[in-house]
Amino acid sequence: MPELPEVETVARDLRNELVGRRFISAWVSQPGVLRYPDAESFCAALPGRAVLSVERRGKYILCEVGEGDALVFHLGMTGHLRVVDGEVEEVKHTHLRAGLDDGRELRFDDARRFGRVMLGSRAVLEERRVLPALGVEPLSDDFTAERLDGLMRRTTRTVKAALLDQSGIAGLGNIYVDEACHLAGVRPTRRANRLTRRERTALHAAIRSVLTKAITNRGTTIDDYRDLWDARGSHQEKLQVYGRGGEQCLSCGTVLRRAMVAGRGTVYCPRCQR
Repeated sequence: MPELPEVETVARDLRNELVGRRFISAWVSQPGVLRYPDAESFCAALPGRAVLSVERRGKYILCEVGEGDALVFHLGMTGHLRVVDGEVEEVKHTHLRAGLDDGRELRFDDARRFGRVMLGSRAVLEERRVLPALGVEPLSDDFTAERLDGLMRRTTRTVKAALLDQSGIAGLGNIYVDEACHLAGVRPTRRANRLTRRERTALHAAIRSVLTKAITNRGTTIDDYRDLWDARGSHQEKLQVYGRGGEQCLSCGTVLRRAMVAGRGTVYCPRCQR
């Protein structure tokens, strides 16, 4: 599932293509991708709206379209957003097409249909529980070492479970939690409240570092992730532990171990992450 760097990459691309453009039509072939409102209301409400801004919140893309509303996308496991000429043939599993005033279309396809599309004010979307309450953005000024310190000390969950909780820190997922823990020298199976202050400080710096580098590399493509232009990210070539269980640690040569932590496949180095 795309995580913060992948979603940030798509959001930046969309920002360049959509801001200042106006929707002139909307068509939905698979109403199940819409979480709010229903397809008929969505197709009636979107035309005429101009895109004022595009931002990312956690793993969500929010396109502000006036009247206090946002067009919101969550890519799920296999969702793709594309901006293409209106005459271009649809790819398989295209569920939504929104015409733009320059003749192009914003399209959303999703083979497994775990993605979500919403249109409404944030207050309404949160009230209807289709847009969850999200925690601090890990690349924002609000994400301080002290903020992470407080989150870790308040829970007896594993480090990995605490970092995956979107209500605490928004946007982290399996890939970058494993990578950040390795960089910080923290084993993801540890109890969060038992980390030392030095370890929590190192983890804070590692989270920001791995996310920033992954954004620079336009995300990690393991299976389905593609950017707005259907191109793969390149950060998979830089991964230190994720997906490498049974291979040698690139730092010390020790065989990397696999484990299930917080219900997710997890890889760590038993030597570097004591």
